Order: sequence, then structure tokens, then C-alpha cells
Amino acid sequence: MANAPVQRMSQLLAKTLRDDPADAEVLSHKLLVRAGYVRRTAAGIWSWLPLGKKVLANVERIVREEMDAVGAQEVLLPAILPREPYEATGRWEEYGPELFRLQDRRGGDYLLGPTHEEIFTLLVKDQASSYKDLPVILYQIQNKYRDEARPRAGILRGREFLMKDSYSFDTADEGLARSYALHREAYQKIFARLGLDYRICAATAGAMGGSKSEEFLAPAEAGEDTFADCPNCDFAANTEAITYELTSVDASDVPAAEDIPTPDTPTIETLAASLGVPASATLKNLLVKVGGEIVAVGVPGDREVDMDKVEAHFAPATVELVTETDFAARPDLVRGYVGPLGLEKVTYIADPRIAPGTAWITGANKAGTHTKNVVAGRDFEVDAYVDVVVVQEGDPCPKCGTGLVLDRAIEIGHIFQLGRKYADALKLDVLGQNGKPVRVTMGSYGIGVSRAVAALAEQSADDKGLCWPAEVAPADVHVVAAGKALQTELALDISGKLAAAGVRVLVDDRPGVSPGVKFTDSELIGVPKILVAGRRAADGVVELKDRRTGEREELTVEEAVARLTA
Repeated sequence: MANAPVQRMSQLLAKTLRDDPADAEVLSHKLLVRAGYVRRTAAGIWSWLPLGKKVLANVERIVREEMDAVGAQEVLLPAILPREPYEATGRWEEYGPELFRLQDRRGGDYLLGPTHEEIFTLLVKDQASSYKDLPVILYQIQNKYRDEARPRAGILRGREFLMKDSYSFDTADEGLARSYALHREAYQKIFARLGLDYRICAATAGAMGGSKSEEFLAPAEAGEDTFADCPNCDFAANTEAITYELTSVDASDVPAAEDIPTPDTPTIETLAASLGVPASATLKNLLVKVGGEIVAVGVPGDREVDMDKVEAHFAPATVELVTETDFAARPDLVRGYVGPLGLEKVTYIADPRIAPGTAWITGANKAGTHTKNVVAGRDFEVDAYVDVVVVQEGDPCPKCGTGLVLDRAIEIGHIFQLGRKYADALKLDVLGQNGKPVRVTMGSYGIGVSRAVAALAEQSADDKGLCWPAEVAPADVHVVAAGKALQTELALDISGKLAAAGVRVLVDDRPGVSPGVKFTDSELIGVPKILVAGRRAADGVVELKDRRTGEREELTVEEAVARLTA
């Protein structure tokens, strides 16, 4: 086995800190800074110090090995990209303010790449002309850019981040399904090797477009995604992707709609209290503007509207709440008393819970008045049914009906069956077997490489510091010289023996640093094994500690080397 390097902390550019950074909000942010892995350069922009770069490189290595194993080919495309391809697909505008836009000295428009679908499509268009050139999977590991309004959580949500993005190109949908399955399996191997706890969840495609989409989520308190997990079956989904079947009910025994006086009840709470009914018996109607046109969104009165879902339904159009000015321009829309009966020049969308046959108490479009016995499909029509409520703990599983459990998670991977969205926009064709042009179908697959480091820190840390899985740790063993010359000499000697056997060693040989500080730093830095040359160094005995379990045992130098090189 080739010699591994010995990293001496006396020469290491890494300063540990006793206190959390003042701006740190989440555990990974606190610990990665305190342990000397990263340092903030600007808001959402981070520098990776030597220890952090080693961990990042290990994650890259695992990703690269598993991508190569499925036949993917690595390339490297530019980060500064021209405007024209993104304009052709509509994403120059769709990305909105999160897209970093810039101009060169001649006024040419460019962007810093958030993802590279367009550029990979053009690359394959240039290189592939026949069905014989496909299928092909290409990938890169490269920095991406997003102009976050409020960068937060350290490297979890930055303006610059390292990502593996890969793209598959096939001539038929069956081929796309195979490429998608290959990536799904490769991702499972990657995250297992990284030591991450994760869930595969159904997801929405968002600005990426396409049909089938799944997220790989790592449960963590710091997560910005909420996902639902069924304790009874294998269902798991991002809450934004949960959909329910539209089930009509029999309304034959519901009396005719009837107006009832309800003065001073402009909110669901005041209405329910006034009538002595649960909020779930009322119909809430939220007014929004989509491209300047008013749209009403109907949900049960005890539920909230998920604006992300509404925006996703109408994307790329802009969605905004109506204002006092809008109400003034539409006297037929009475604030606090809006209902679906008699609405004119208003598109009405509703959650599937407002199914045909369901009866409601809702606004009568008259001040101080509501209408009871209002039946969907009988008294008013729904233009489109869209799952738009905020999912709650205990909502029924769409698959088996058991109450769902909600949890927070970090998105570490996302896979998409894009279909022909980008191939259509950029006219990516190859000659088929019959000599006629065939439109190529694509998949897009991302892994947040730098984000995976933060997710690992979140999941594996304890009250003492970081605790890395073996495959991603910056070293295999952290050798600590307690302080005296004999102890330091022994620590360096055993480090050399371990390195000669191929073990990656971090040795704390810092002069003038107390044993207590060194022990604390070894736990903060989080290398899996800690080897201490301490009080029995003169006898050739060292202490081996497992960082995760805390188990300790005294061994001779020969025993320790044999154990760590086995």
C-alpha cells in the first residue's frame, strides 16, 4: 500500500474556536467554522480550509466513482454562460432575481450557471448526429451560483456551491427510464457510502420542467424542506408534491343555498364563532393575481393555502396577493365576504377537498352576508382542481390512508425525467434507424456535494463536535501528543508507521498547547479514531479512542499500528 501523508497540526492552516460564530444559526455552520473547516468570505460565499477541502474531496471522490461505475463520462463546462440558450428555453426570465446576470465590456449578456441543461444539450447537439451516438450520460462536478436573497445556514444555503450535475440523452422514453433508474441506484450507493440517513421522496419538477421527479432528503432539524413519511407503507414525498384523488360525494339531500346575515364576520374565525360551527365547515376563498388577472383559490376554512403550490401551478406567471387597490377596482368583490357564487371575470381553482357534492358555508359577495348549503358542482363550478393546502401532520397517506408524519430535511439530491423540453427548445435531433430525425429525450440529475458535507455534519455531530463517517473524514486517525517531548516523539514515530501502511494521519504536535485543548480539539474535529500518546508513553503504551462510541483501550504501539492498519 502506498504511503499516506501525515498532516502535522503545527503546520496546519486551521484555527479552532471555542465559541460559536455570532451569525451561526444551525449546527453545521457552528461546528464547521469552530473546527477550522471553512471560513466566511462574504454573505453566502465560503472558503474551504485544508481540513474542509479534504472532506469535500472525499465526497467528490465517492460521487465520481459511482457515476463512473454506471458508464457516465465526466466533462467540465464553463461557469460563465451566454444568455441566448437560456432565453431559448425561457429560463433567462423564469429564474427571476436568483439568477446571477452580468455583462462583458461590450454589453454582451451572460449568467453564472445555476444548472447546465441548456449547455449540455448544445454540447450533445454538436457531438452526436446519429442514434448510434446514444445513449450517453455526461456529468461534471462544478461550482454553481444562485443569488440568494438571504444566504443562511453556512454552506447549506450559499450563493456559490459545489454540485454534481449529470444529464442523460436517449432516443426513446424507455431509454430515459433506464437512465433514470441507473441514477437512482447510483445515488443510493453514493449516500450509503457517505453514511447519510436519507429518504427518497416524490417531488415537483419546478423550474427544471419534465415529468417524473424524486428528491433525496436527509432528515435534519436544519432542513428547509418538509417531507411527509407514512409509518404504515413506503410512501414518502415532499409536501409540495403530495396530491389527492378527487372524490365526489352525494349532495342530493343538501337543501338549496341560502343567504344568512353574518355581520362583523370577515374572517373564518369570527364566522365560525358566530355560527357555532367548526372552521372546517366553511369555505375560504383567497384572491390572488396571476399575470394581472384575478384568481380565487378555494380551500376548507381550517386549512391554509400553500402559496408555493399556487405559484408552481401557474409558473412561469407571477402570482401576487390582491391589494386594496384591486378591491376598489372591483366593487363586486367584497373583502371578507368573497364566495364562489356569481363570481364574474374570476378564475376559480380549488383544492380536491372541495370536491363535487361537498357543501359549505361561504361568502355571499355581499357585506355582512354569507351563504350556507353551497354545494360544489351544483351551485358553482371549479375551473381547475389543484392540491393547494399546506399539508399537516396526520393528513391521510394518499396510498394507504394512515396519518402522515412530517419531518424537516436537507435536499441532497434530485433526479428528473426532463423529457424533450430542452431538446425541443434547442432542436436536439439525431438521425434514427430509419434515417429520419428523432427528437432526443433527456434526464437531469443533481447532487449537492458541498451541501452533503453540511448534511453529514448535521446528522453525525454530537455535543462534543463533529463525528465524520470513515469514508469522508479528513484523516483515518487523529494522533494526539499530550505535550511532553517524549510524547511528541512517540506520536510522530507512530504517525510515520501508520502513514507508511497507507493510513491517513492527522497528528497534533503543536508546541505550547495544553493537553486539555488538544483533547477538546480532537473531539471537535471529528476524525473517527483518536490515538493519544500520553502518560504511559515512556512504556510504549498509547490510548486508542473511538470518536463515535467513546470506547477507549490501552495498547502497545505495535498493537495500535496493527489494529489501525488491519
